[in-house]
Amino acid sequence: MIGVVWATRQYWFWLVLISLACLLLERAMPWRKDQKQFRRQFGQDLMWLLLNGHYVGILVAFLGSYLLTTVFPFLGKAERLELISSWPFWLQFPVFLVAKDFLEWCVHNLLHRVSFLWEFHKVHHSIKELDWIGNFRFHWMEVVVYKSLTYFPLIILGVDGQVILWIAVVTTLIGHLNHSNLNLTWGPFRYLINSPRMHVWHHMYDLPEGHRSGVNFGIGLSIWDWIFGTAYWPSEQVSADQEPDQLGFPSMESFPEGFLGRLFYPFSIIWRRTKD
Repeated sequence: MIGVVWATRQYWFWLVLISLACLLLERAMPWRKDQKQFRRQFGQDLMWLLLNGHYVGILVAFLGSYLLTTVFPFLGKAERLELISSWPFWLQFPVFLVAKDFLEWCVHNLLHRVSFLWEFHKVHHSIKELDWIGNFRFHWMEVVVYKSLTYFPLIILGVDGQVILWIAVVTTLIGHLNHSNLNLTWGPFRYLINSPRMHVWHHMYDLPEGHRSGVNFGIGLSIWDWIFGTAYWPSEQVSADQEPDQLGFPSMESFPEGFLGRLFYPFSIIWRRTKD
């Protein structure tokens, strides 16, 4: 678990670097030219980035370390078995990048299909204008869910801290690009890698017929959506300049606008349901 704590600390440098690079790319060649770079609620999304990209990650890493070494020491011993620590970096990295991405695709599905998890995920879908910083507008409970279900198996298997760090860096880069105001499709590789042109349809207000739980759940890779039938791209012409008419979700009008309101909203809804 020490490797995860170390990786979390090192990650902050790469998060800042990737964020600055995407900011400059959007300024140099924006897809939606009428969209302001410092659009409404950009400041709030900066707060989400600081919270979720740094403080919550460190908190979850230390909490996980405490649980493994104090509350569940038998799991801590599983890490010391170093089941795959002898694998070289070039093998660990691609294997667990793909494995983690598939787990995240599964978790993302659950966030849309399980009602109480959807209440937390609504924070992310409250975005009205997509850009790179929207990648980090999500409730901190999602960090707990994602890291518990995706990083925990890697830790038990003894994945090297460097591998965990570079997986996080690569997925952050793809995540920033997916939400960015950039006209990227990756051409024929769109069936493998997610892109802003594909991910924008995940955020559409009116979902297509037969996909009432959502579409395009892929985080870094799009292949899972194509395999399991949740992919949606309304035009086969890669060059077509298409995007949804509106982003968000039904009943979004009653969703809180402020940072604190969005932090506490899911808990208030769940509490209200338990009383009914």
